[in-house]
Amino acid sequence: MANIFQSRKILKKITTSVFWFSVGFILSGTILASIILFYFQQSYKNKVIPGVFIDNTYIGEKNRDQVEKIYSDKNIKVGKSTIIFSVDGFSATASAATLGIGYDTNLITEQALGLGKTKSLLTDTYLILASYINGTFLAASYTFDEQSLTKNISEIKKAIHKEPMDAQFKVEGNRVVAFQESHDGQDVDSETLNQRLKDLIPQLAREKNPKIVAVDIPIKVLHPNTTTEEANNFGIVEPIGVGKSTFYHSIPGRIYNVALATSRINGVLIAPNEEFSFDRALGDVSAYTGYQQAYIIQNGRTVLGDGGGVCQVSTTLFRAILNAGLPITERHAHAYRVGYYEQDQPPGLDATTYVPTVDLKFKNDTGHHILIQAYADTTNLSLTFTLYGKSDGRQVEISKPVLSDVSAAPPDLYQDDPTLPVGIIKQVDFAAPGGKSVFTRKVSRNGQVIISESFVSVYKPWQAIFLRGTKT
Repeated sequence: MANIFQSRKILKKITTSVFWFSVGFILSGTILASIILFYFQQSYKNKVIPGVFIDNTYIGEKNRDQVEKIYSDKNIKVGKSTIIFSVDGFSATASAATLGIGYDTNLITEQALGLGKTKSLLTDTYLILASYINGTFLAASYTFDEQSLTKNISEIKKAIHKEPMDAQFKVEGNRVVAFQESHDGQDVDSETLNQRLKDLIPQLAREKNPKIVAVDIPIKVLHPNTTTEEANNFGIVEPIGVGKSTFYHSIPGRIYNVALATSRINGVLIAPNEEFSFDRALGDVSAYTGYQQAYIIQNGRTVLGDGGGVCQVSTTLFRAILNAGLPITERHAHAYRVGYYEQDQPPGLDATTYVPTVDLKFKNDTGHHILIQAYADTTNLSLTFTLYGKSDGRQVEISKPVLSDVSAAPPDLYQDDPTLPVGIIKQVDFAAPGGKSVFTRKVSRNGQVIISESFVSVYKPWQAIFLRGTKT
């Protein structure tokens, strides 16, 4: 019993001694740390504590002015670099100094001077000792002027900016009277561009000499509020075929008729499995329906008649139908080669019509409605037909027309005309060589051929005819 009591007394003494030793050690350490901290905070009150590096630059023991000068000098060098911004053939050049690119001198200085000078005894002591013994390495901070960047690329932004376009779709009867396909817009992606520039700054700062750096301007897509598909319930989503032609050197009456006939076809809506008839959609062609006189082929002669130029419209639509891969159920070539249809295409890509006996027809086998949109540019004398619908994946291959059996035009024919004064000669028909044009079209879907056909156009040689006045 006595031994146990004696052991407890010894243990108690040891525990008490350890406790007071620990308290003394902590108090001594605290006092020592306080002295060290007080010394450093007083000695480096307006300086950076020893051992501090920004990247590989030593700034320990330097005052505010010295730190600021170090990075101001560095910024002068960085500012001499040149940055070229470019996109879609547009470019803008600016110096790094103009864009405010460089070290963030104020932030670096404040962060460096604040090290070891908080109100936390343990934290400050640790930072000071660690820095003094092993060094403290901080990453540099950088800056650039976003407003200056926006100003420097403002012309590029104007050039590439496009507002998105909402779809319009209004139907009256079987005709679309208001149509506008939706289009995505675009603009400079400023957020991404800013980030690209920020990522570039450390590289420029590390360079020993000024550099010229190219930066691609990122573009973001601006989506419309209403897409073409959302604007209608006919399944019309996209263009499925386009046809074009030009009609340079047309007389005013022909230009007028081309525009009028185009307006009569524009907006026609074709239901699934419906057969489209050009003659039916066009209606009567005469002076009573607004057409003017222009040259037409009638009874083997080129004469002035109501509606000359309508075949420019049927020819252009024929080309759109070909390109769309739709089945053509009726098409007729002209009797002779007409120069208007060879201004932008080889012979054989024409289609004549004559209401109500000669027609151009095709069938809508796409499973969705088809909308015909046409635009006659009477200033540049061009015509465009676009068929809108929904692609079913069909692929179209059209060979280049091959012309054979070419025959020269017959000699010019002069005919006396007692209604014209003597000495007056008037050309009423125009020479054209004859020939045979052949091209093929193959339409495939899902790897299977659904249409394979040849288009053969046989053109007669055509004689120029002149009327010679005999009236005295």
